[in-house]
Amino acid sequence: MQHQSCAVWQVTTRAPEQTQALGAQLGRPLVGGEVIALSGPLGAGKTCLVQGIGEGLGVPDRITSPTFVLVHQHRGRIPLYHVDAYRLATAEAAYEIGLPELMDRGGVVAIEWAEQIAGALPDGRLDIEMAHVADGRIITLRPRSAQWEALVQELNGIAGPRD
Repeated sequence: MQHQSCAVWQVTTRAPEQTQALGAQLGRPLVGGEVIALSGPLGAGKTCLVQGIGEGLGVPDRITSPTFVLVHQHRGRIPLYHVDAYRLATAEAAYEIGLPELMDRGGVVAIEWAEQIAGALPDGRLDIEMAHVADGRIITLRPRSAQWEALVQELNGIAGPRD
């Protein structure tokens, strides 16, 4: 059964530092086992947001896009598995690279270009859609579980709208 969320939250960030700060706020309360599905055009800030999530998870190393290796593992207080699905054409390809096993390791799985492998994504995830606007980017968070809905509501209360 799929969770019907009413806590969609949209925020506009005007600089990469704001996008990273939002990611850090998102990463701090995570406990492991969460899946974050990011979508948006090239240059929309997906990797920038994952850098912030890594900061919130206490990842000390620099986070870059895993485009050519598909998955980067980063050690923090809990592991961050950063997946780039851009070159994966189907859900089956995600299964072939071991995505289900990554999701079972107890870390946080952040997937860029998640729309490429939509059929392989778990129902209980956080969808983040990113889009360019003239003076920044619009980031839409769509929780797909009660856990994510509570977190998005908390973030909305902490950060408030950034318009």
